[in-house]
Amino acid sequence: MHFTSEQHLDDGVVEREFTLGEIPGILWTPASASTSAPVPLILLGHPPLGLRTMYPRLVDRARHSAAEGFATATIELPGSGDRPRWPAVERARADLRRAMQAGESVSDGIVDALILPLVDRAVPEWQAALDAILALPEIGGPVAYSGGVISIGIRLAVVEPRIAAAVLFAGSFVPRAMFGEARQVTIPLHVMLQWDDEGNDRQAALDLFDAFGSEEKSLHANMGGHTGVPQFAGDVAARFFTRHLK
Repeated sequence: MHFTSEQHLDDGVVEREFTLGEIPGILWTPASASTSAPVPLILLGHPPLGLRTMYPRLVDRARHSAAEGFATATIELPGSGDRPRWPAVERARADLRRAMQAGESVSDGIVDALILPLVDRAVPEWQAALDAILALPEIGGPVAYSGGVISIGIRLAVVEPRIAAAVLFAGSFVPRAMFGEARQVTIPLHVMLQWDDEGNDRQAALDLFDAFGSEEKSLHANMGGHTGVPQFAGDVAARFFTRHLK
């Protein structure tokens, strides 16, 4: 892990950009973090639009988490941002756009081609980033995962024992194979759903929530489209993290 820049935001949060091999990432730590008082960590998931595009939303989430005493970190997803293009996934995205513009249903084949390779490649990268970040003396446990592509969150919850809780956003396509993995999830979950999300199959999201094997799981649904998540929904998620990380 190599830090490439450091800046102090006006609320005392330290923002450090890093690279892990070819993978760019950002780590935010609150002013309270120190070697004598390590803080919990939240991994910030995001859609595959590139860190630069997502930065305003990510830094806002990081600031709110820092105010609660949590460090946060994110990494660039495969094929996104400045990372090398991924032809197979690019083709799947093009097929998805064509189907949606034509008003057609999105086939299982398109969803599988778009999501499954991303999950297979991204999850080990998240685990490598977690190894490196937890080696820093000012970062401790426990660890949580928040937002992003829900299938990545599902896989991480199954294979990564260091993740103690997760907030998942039911706003992306889910391959049928992920429903089987969802049944293996046992950590506490808080799932956010936008009831009128134009790009999400509401019934599939409800079926996925039903499939999760966690004894503690909650579904927080709000009216509105994909980008209309109300501020108070974020406040509820913050209380969920406080309950499970402190």
